[in-house]
Amino acid sequence: MSVNDQDATVNGRTTPDAPDWWIYRGTGRPIHDIDLAQILPAPPPWRSYRGDPPPEHDVPPPDDGEAERRLGTAFTLSEQDVDAGELNMVNAALYLRRPLLVTGNPGTGKSSLAYRIARELGLGRVQAAATEQAQTGEEAEEPPIGDFVRLGPLGTAFLPGRLPRVLLIDELDKSEADLPNDLLSIFEDGEFTIEELARARNCHPEVTVHTADPQRTAIVRDGRIACRAFPVIIMTSNGEREFPPAFLRRCLQLRIENPDHDQLAAIVASHLVGEDGEHRDSLIREFADRSKAEGGLPTDRLLDAVYLATSGAYQPDQEAWPRLVDALWQRLAVR
Repeated sequence: MSVNDQDATVNGRTTPDAPDWWIYRGTGRPIHDIDLAQILPAPPPWRSYRGDPPPEHDVPPPDDGEAERRLGTAFTLSEQDVDAGELNMVNAALYLRRPLLVTGNPGTGKSSLAYRIARELGLGRVQAAATEQAQTGEEAEEPPIGDFVRLGPLGTAFLPGRLPRVLLIDELDKSEADLPNDLLSIFEDGEFTIEELARARNCHPEVTVHTADPQRTAIVRDGRIACRAFPVIIMTSNGEREFPPAFLRRCLQLRIENPDHDQLAAIVASHLVGEDGEHRDSLIREFADRSKAEGGLPTDRLLDAVYLATSGAYQPDQEAWPRLVDALWQRLAVR
């Protein structure tokens, strides 16, 4: 396909044919028989990093089941179900090696984006760092060295590797006030120092430490963690806080809008394989209308309602069912 191909109208939405430069297509469907390290262009000179060579057997750790829980088991999303602006920004982040700050209403799938990228591009287990874990990138106790040092998700994601790791920093606006500033130098330099190991580097220039990957270790030299492939970093925010301009300058920004009817139907089909029926379609339409009227409802509440309906709780001639749906679909706010 060419970037200049004619746009197509699918399900009422105008969707461009996939440009040639897109690597990530947004479906979450694994792309087999490709080597991302071979097809991803070299980074810009100002985003090129030269950490230690990756280990000889550098294989991404397998997903621990979290992607399936987040995304479902079926691959029902097509490129027409994903906003072209979202695909542009994700692919730009891949090409430019820039963190992606993702905003949107609660429940619109901001954090799921990290798992979709990892599953589609074969990048293995997502490093999901709570905001307090992202503060330093490591969790360290006093020496003895090695056995008592464990890298957190951020530190693990910045270890040198042939392929980039996917790092999710969820709900950044709920972090401590100085976290965005603390991340500035890491995002700019692609490296940081573990002070406990740096102080001991004359006696212990190489130390084997535990990582956030189950049953895995890594060698840290001179107390320094330095990446070779800059991680795919997804940071989510509900828009409850402003971030420093210097931090925003180092990020690309993407806003995820509330899903429409067709996108909701694809999400439901991904999670509830084989479930069909008139009441399911009716629930999707009702949820889409109510979400639009109330400024956005979490998508997982629709999944809850469909699951209950297909489990036998749905009784069209009873008043209890509408009351249950009303309770499930209340906005996430204290009234």
